[in-house]
Amino acid sequence: MAGQDFDVWTAGDAYERYMGRWSRLVADEFVTWLSCTPGGRWLDIGCGSGALTSTVARRCRPRTLLGVERSAGFAATARARASAPALFARGDAQALPVSDASVDVAVSGLVLNFLPEPGVAVAEAVRVVAPGGLVAAYVWDYGEGMEFLRHFWGAATSVDPPAAALDEGHRFPLCRPDPLRRLWGEAGLVEVTVAPLEIPTRFADFADLWDPLLAGQGPAPGYVASLAPAARERLRDALRERVPTRPDGSIALRARAWGVRGRKPGA
Repeated sequence: MAGQDFDVWTAGDAYERYMGRWSRLVADEFVTWLSCTPGGRWLDIGCGSGALTSTVARRCRPRTLLGVERSAGFAATARARASAPALFARGDAQALPVSDASVDVAVSGLVLNFLPEPGVAVAEAVRVVAPGGLVAAYVWDYGEGMEFLRHFWGAATSVDPPAAALDEGHRFPLCRPDPLRRLWGEAGLVEVTVAPLEIPTRFADFADLWDPLLAGQGPAPGYVASLAPAARERLRDALRERVPTRPDGSIALRARAWGVRGRKPGA
């Protein structure tokens, strides 16, 4: 396991099977929290399969909307799901292909934890936003708020203790309010606010929870894909025992993300 990288984000369709349904729900909560006004110039940094981009297009009536994504597979999925006026470009969140002060709102959904230098990405967002513009993002609360992942890593470490090193809750310090608030302040943003964004994660049955973990996209599915068949069966059985199942077989859990927003001075 040592030296292996399970943070695989290349196939948009596989991500959709694993996390896309929850990404769309939390994107809607995030946009509601932003209270956007129509007619703005928007940038979605690390747009992935397009959940946030599509929500902005639908709910905020932007004048322009650009999604920037490094992965060709994710960009293709986002483009296929997009509606006007969304456009997409290949690019790195830490070196945006966007001119200075050219957008009113720069947002990013579920990306910061997976960047080698998130501070550089926030600085890039500040660069491309006009004075008075908004820079906002959200990340999953891997440490406490993602119930199905807490059950998953609990099961994984019960059958394979070294798997604890892969748990996003241990690995990603930005999944909590204080580090996010500090990151925004260090970028020179003002009026910084952090808020919880909570959604239900309801699974029709255990297969509805387990099968998407076989898609191979993201730390938990990447870990599952690395296991030999017998070890995978042990993990599945341990997870089945841990999750609270209703009499009808469904599993009702919750997920929380943290949203952060701030304004660029100088308006």
